[in-house]
Amino acid sequence: KLKETASQILCAAPWTLLLPEFTAAEHLCGHKGQLKISWLLFVFFSSDIEISRAQSPKAVDVLAKEIGLLTDEVEIYGQTKAKVRLSLLERLKDQPDGKYVLVAGITPTPLGEGKSTVTIGLVQALTAHLNINSFACLRQPSQGPTFGVKGGAAGGGYAQVIPMEEFNLHLTGDIHAITAANNLLAAAIDARILHENTQSDKALYNRLVPVVNGVRGFSAIQLARLRRLGISKTDPGSLTEEEIHKFARLDIDPSTITWQRVVDTNDRFLRKITVGQANTEKGFVRQAQFDIAVASEIMAILALTTSLQDMKERLGKMVVANDKKGEPVTAEDLGVTGALAVLMKDAIKPTLMQTLEGTPVFVHAGPFANIAHGNSSVLADKIALKLVGEKGFVVTEAGFGADIGMEKFFNIKCRASGLIPSVVVLVATVRALKMHGGGPNVTAGAPLKKEYTEENLQLVADGCCNLQKQIQITQLFGVPVVVALNVFKTDSPAEIDLVCKIAKQSGAFDAVPCDHWSAGGRGAVKLAQAVEKAANQKNSFKYLYSLELPIVEKIRIIAQKVYGAQDIELSPAAQSQVDRYTRQGFGNLPICMAKTHLSLSHQPERKGVPTGFILPISDVRASIGAGFIYPLVGTMSTMPGLPTRPCFYDIDLDPITEQVKGLF
Repeated sequence: KLKETASQILCAAPWTLLLPEFTAAEHLCGHKGQLKISWLLFVFFSSDIEISRAQSPKAVDVLAKEIGLLTDEVEIYGQTKAKVRLSLLERLKDQPDGKYVLVAGITPTPLGEGKSTVTIGLVQALTAHLNINSFACLRQPSQGPTFGVKGGAAGGGYAQVIPMEEFNLHLTGDIHAITAANNLLAAAIDARILHENTQSDKALYNRLVPVVNGVRGFSAIQLARLRRLGISKTDPGSLTEEEIHKFARLDIDPSTITWQRVVDTNDRFLRKITVGQANTEKGFVRQAQFDIAVASEIMAILALTTSLQDMKERLGKMVVANDKKGEPVTAEDLGVTGALAVLMKDAIKPTLMQTLEGTPVFVHAGPFANIAHGNSSVLADKIALKLVGEKGFVVTEAGFGADIGMEKFFNIKCRASGLIPSVVVLVATVRALKMHGGGPNVTAGAPLKKEYTEENLQLVADGCCNLQKQIQITQLFGVPVVVALNVFKTDSPAEIDLVCKIAKQSGAFDAVPCDHWSAGGRGAVKLAQAVEKAANQKNSFKYLYSLELPIVEKIRIIAQKVYGAQDIELSPAAQSQVDRYTRQGFGNLPICMAKTHLSLSHQPERKGVPTGFILPISDVRASIGAGFIYPLVGTMSTMPGLPTRPCFYDIDLDPITEQVKGLF
């Protein structure tokens, strides 16, 4: 019986794509019954990393040639990764863009609902099965979740980026570059305060503008500061005492410092620290904190920048504190902009990889969606749109639910890029819908309750309220939406049919069950066909709010129209920050809400579609270089913690083969 089942499954599977050592499926369905059974077991019991290793990726230089890159536009990192130079945009500037597809989702369980696998399965279906040029653009995973709860983010099963261990670990070092740049700026802030507190104007000025080889001169960044201060002199010896004082002293108010150090590890004990306790710091002690690296404003800048010059300007605009007169102090004032740009000069280039079926992927930037804007880079999207051509598709992903990642994609990323999306793919699972319908709590690492593994049409129907709400949120932006139901082996045909029926009745252009996890691109062909049709529909894209509105009103619009809140409530500290940013001229920026991803509300335990709640805004920060205002909802933390049993218990290295084990 097992051999018979194996033969049926193997003859229907896309083995010629997945297993290059076999030239046709018939090789598996002949007389070698033991081989058939072995591969059947491989399908059902292999981990993601084992599936990844069963495929030998193309050499990255071969992939680069296939997609139209020139030799001097590619910087090779090993055999499977390459950086792509931005000069490509100039060469292809007259090439029409392809279709632009965003993958978002319903409010997820803590396990995630498979947006990455849908993204990868969709491009595999488009290119490997429908012969349509396509590109996936994904975020680089943070080491925090990889070793914490969630695991890697390369997709899964037969819809993943390979090699998945290289995707999930270090990649080409972009996050490390961001960490170095971020912490250099943090060090510069505290060092400047110390030196100003311990030196006279004259001593400080002499050290800032020293005599080198008998010549004394301002650096380029110092001349720029003089111009901002209204001082037109270029000879250091000609400044008056008052001008020396204005130039040399930033007078940073330590209580207003908003720039934090970062590390790419979930470390709850760094959420509040004290710095400066050594005697050498002469009593300059202050409370501070660490954020996770992907929450750094420099990560957001990497994701939103459009060129090297634009990135350098954004880095200089970053506001790190206020001076004692209440005026903003920037990275440019600290003289560190050029150094930050040097640290980021390679990170700005997208990294080229591939899917299990050889479809190209750009991996670039990795801001979280709950504490940042949650989207991969504008540059990766722009390059990919040129490479696929007018009839091709670029599929990118927004973090967490449509209420978070998608809303920020439209209101922040599309404003920065000027790109207009063609269609939204909204990912749902029966599991998550049952949770929203009143099912038991879903906990990472714990077995699912029977409600999730047995048919329960009532729970599914009740939970579809969340799917309907997310469809409505998408419709606020005037973009067609296709629902992709990520099918699990425990989903019944009746449950699948019910979800698709309700989705279509609720305004989705189409709703399609997808089996890409188990069948690769072939399992997402119907989704690809639906997306292709939807992309040709009338598109009336619009932003949710005008930038000219006051900060508080923009926050209120998001809270009421997207989350379904009755109203918002700002803490005194939040209101004070809003007033300060408005006075400083930052009131016309878009809003990037920092909110839990586990509920439409600020309370993670409230599932479905909560109503009647007041959304509390505990604090408001400004990412001026990235270009948005950053309200914190409730008790949102920017540094995750490790659970009782982190993923690292299962991660190991074989010292003989040097293969990584336990990643998922």
